[in-house]
Amino acid sequence: MTSEHTPLLQAVEQTPRLTQKIAFYIGTGIIAIVVLCVVLSGSSSNGDLGYIQARDDLVDAISSKRIGELTKKIYLDGPHLAGQNEKLALWTKDKFEEYGWEAEVETYDIWLNRPVDHSVALLDGDKIIHELSLEEDRLEVDETTTRSDRVPTFHGYSASGNVTGQLVYANFGRKRDYDQLVARGIDLKNKVVIVRYGGLFRGLKVKFAEELGASAVLIYSDPAEDNGITEKNGYEAYPYGPARNPSSVQRGSVQDLAFHPGDPTTPGRPSVPGADRDEPDGIVSIPSIPISYRDALPLLKSLNGHGPIFGEWQGDLTDVDYATGPSDLLVNVYNEQVYDFIPNRNVIARIKGEIDEEVVIGNHRDAWIIGGADPNSGSVVTLELARVFGELHKRGWKPYRTLVLASWDGEEYGLLGSTEHGEDHAEHIKKKALAYLNCDMCFSGSRFGSEASPLLSKIIYEVTKGISNPFNETQSVFEGWDAQRGGAVTGYLGSGSDYTVFQDYLGVPSLDMSYAAQAGDNVYHYHSNYDSYYWMTHFGDVDFKAHSAIAKIIGSIAIELVGSPVIGFSVEYYAAGIKRVLEDLLSNPNELSHESDALLDVADELVKNSKNFDAQLDQLREDAKTDLPWYKFWQKYLLRRRIAAANLKLFYLEREFIYDEGLDGRNWYKHMLFAPSRYTGYAGQVAPGIAEALEDHDVEKLSKWISIIQGAISRVSNIIE
Repeated sequence: MTSEHTPLLQAVEQTPRLTQKIAFYIGTGIIAIVVLCVVLSGSSSNGDLGYIQARDDLVDAISSKRIGELTKKIYLDGPHLAGQNEKLALWTKDKFEEYGWEAEVETYDIWLNRPVDHSVALLDGDKIIHELSLEEDRLEVDETTTRSDRVPTFHGYSASGNVTGQLVYANFGRKRDYDQLVARGIDLKNKVVIVRYGGLFRGLKVKFAEELGASAVLIYSDPAEDNGITEKNGYEAYPYGPARNPSSVQRGSVQDLAFHPGDPTTPGRPSVPGADRDEPDGIVSIPSIPISYRDALPLLKSLNGHGPIFGEWQGDLTDVDYATGPSDLLVNVYNEQVYDFIPNRNVIARIKGEIDEEVVIGNHRDAWIIGGADPNSGSVVTLELARVFGELHKRGWKPYRTLVLASWDGEEYGLLGSTEHGEDHAEHIKKKALAYLNCDMCFSGSRFGSEASPLLSKIIYEVTKGISNPFNETQSVFEGWDAQRGGAVTGYLGSGSDYTVFQDYLGVPSLDMSYAAQAGDNVYHYHSNYDSYYWMTHFGDVDFKAHSAIAKIIGSIAIELVGSPVIGFSVEYYAAGIKRVLEDLLSNPNELSHESDALLDVADELVKNSKNFDAQLDQLREDAKTDLPWYKFWQKYLLRRRIAAANLKLFYLEREFIYDEGLDGRNWYKHMLFAPSRYTGYAGQVAPGIAEALEDHDVEKLSKWISIIQGAISRVSNIIE
């Protein structure tokens, strides 16, 4: 009998098994190829992306009429001071959900103040000569000004106190202004200082006075800052004309934003319920009060004939010498504030994308007043974008990357809501956030401007070329921008709005843009009751076309960033900007000229490599437009791999400039290239470590920061080479 183990029988039995294996592998391979083709055909590297059509549809769908209606709705809803008007937060959440977004409210318990009482009086000994109103006039035509719940004039984070002292005028309250007073022998100890708005963040005006021993600070708005649109020049005052109302008062925060934003009791940590608290940090200890120029007049007149007069310190008030003082008369300042932990509510909404990356559009909802421009112009733009994006999503558009909307609370006091959110979700944001697009005060005048991470400069220029200029429909926004003095140039971000935590703390490329006031525009009453719906519809963007233009620009940039297969950044703009600023900073010979030259050499290398890298990105963008047939699946796969590799470099490029130990003396700020100037609080300072070391003539710190920045530039240059 034949054995079961004979070669003949083995051959007969192995043949069908081998055939089955071959068939299995072939079938599996075919299935894998089909699945790969399906996946690749649906991926964002396909030429028929949908985002291009979605961008065009968004531009067509933005409605100026709808924006105007939303403005009136928010206007009628009452004041929304930080931590106030929970109803408006919930209404915003409901609107996001109505438009098809997933939305939630997050709450942080933040330490802030509310005004109780205040007074300012001019004294001759114990006798009151004049007491200031500290009120804005009620105007029957502007219902904002007549409300019983209108917000009093006060400063956020101001100190309580009751002090009396001689008066000293200190111009804008810049550090160099105070230095000039000291140089002339004018002692500020126990003096009440009066300064005018402009030039720098108001909190620094108070901080610098406090450092010199002043007992209180009064801040007023001088007509000299109104570009000639003044009653003195024959213009009627608001509400009958474009000039500043004499009783207009600019409220605002006096927290030291240049030191750190956010809750003063939890720097670097979120103010979640039950959080450990520090003693308040970055807060002045002397009282400050904002006043109108009408209230400032008798105070400034009391200085006539007392002290030196500096020509460059002149304002535009009648019968005022703008002498420095000190005065013979005394000024009493009484300021009572109450502090507590108050819930601040952010509203966060999402439309989920195909991959786990995010583009965030943010606007703050809180205001010192009801706010026709600040923040309502940005709030209604955000809501209109929510509506249009929601409609696109319902029609089948799905972003490649997740789109996030944020309605922040507490911005006005010190960027509270956004900062606490950023500190709370730092790791998530660092890993997932591609960009942050800020939409604060979108309109206060006719001059378009933008500040941004240079990575976003190119996309800003490209998008603005495709949007009509609301003030001249024969040209684009870009053409109108470029025709302005200085041309179309994106500035550098400092601080002053909600991009700060994203750009300066977490290293997320950010932008901010708006139509702002310029010479010839009607005076905008910043942080005043006269920043109202009435002002907007009679003296501002009366047809809301500028609002619409900003919505179209931000919406188009967002669609490009969430939809384009290749991230729309330009490294060349970044590299060229860094090189230009470093050359300016290090242009003068110093003790570290050899180290400076080495830094400039690596900056040159980065510029060269960035040009090559941007050329590769442009080629990838062209390749991604080609709709390859299914059978070229391998080419599709390789293209997708190339795009993914390039995007990974772009995604983390800005993070390479985050220095975990932070800037010297203000370590909340982590970005080694961008931060607010320590002497202005608002304006962006590029390479602040180097700039401050040069200002302080500190060779050791200069060497430190040259080394740190050189290392980061070298890493980035190697990454993109």
